[in-house]
Amino acid sequence: MTPVSVDSLSDPDPSRAGDERQRRSLLESPYLWAALAGLVLIPLMRPLLRFEPPPPPVIASLPEFALVDQDGDAFGREQLGGSVHVVGFVFTRCTTVCPFVTASLSRLAQRYDDAGDNRVKLLLVSVDPEHDTPEVLREFARTRELDPARWRLVTGDTDAVRRLVVEGFLVAMGEPEGSGGLIEIAHTGRLVLVDADGGVRGYYDTGEQGLDEVFHRSRTVASRVHRLRG
Repeated sequence: MTPVSVDSLSDPDPSRAGDERQRRSLLESPYLWAALAGLVLIPLMRPLLRFEPPPPPVIASLPEFALVDQDGDAFGREQLGGSVHVVGFVFTRCTTVCPFVTASLSRLAQRYDDAGDNRVKLLLVSVDPEHDTPEVLREFARTRELDPARWRLVTGDTDAVRRLVVEGFLVAMGEPEGSGGLIEIAHTGRLVLVDADGGVRGYYDTGEQGLDEVFHRSRTVASRVHRLRG
């Protein structure tokens, strides 16, 4: 006579009894519980483990200055408003590098909008202040759909603008050359990161890599400002 096991008497289906034993063995496994604990704890710990690079150091500090924006309102260090700014240098009659600078900053603005980040503002400084009156800048902003909540465009006395650009931002600004509508003014095509206190934090290209770098670095500086002032 074939011997009958106790397990087979208690369960008419031996394969189901084997499955039950495997399930019990799995539930008793310390590896399973360690894996489950990891699935729960790792997302909770991720913010603590995330590496945030330190903000770039201050290279220079903007002097006191007195310009006006596209609405004719005063714009100086005080009007930096405690916000971090990414600054570009353009003039409205420019047909070479300026359109690319403006377009690059517009892409950057979209990234801030997508991230829901209103802490970083964009500033365009005209290097052709005699032509670029507030009215001209306002029309320039309108035709390019530059949101005034994000953008400021500034102009003013030529000497005041030159002093800010050359001695404050530490970039070049040439004299207008040419005639009629074909005017060229030598100036930088790079972007400048400025903190909430007017400290210059770095210079960035307008290519994709440069925009990516200034996007992340500006948000790092803004986060540091928020923590210190929060």
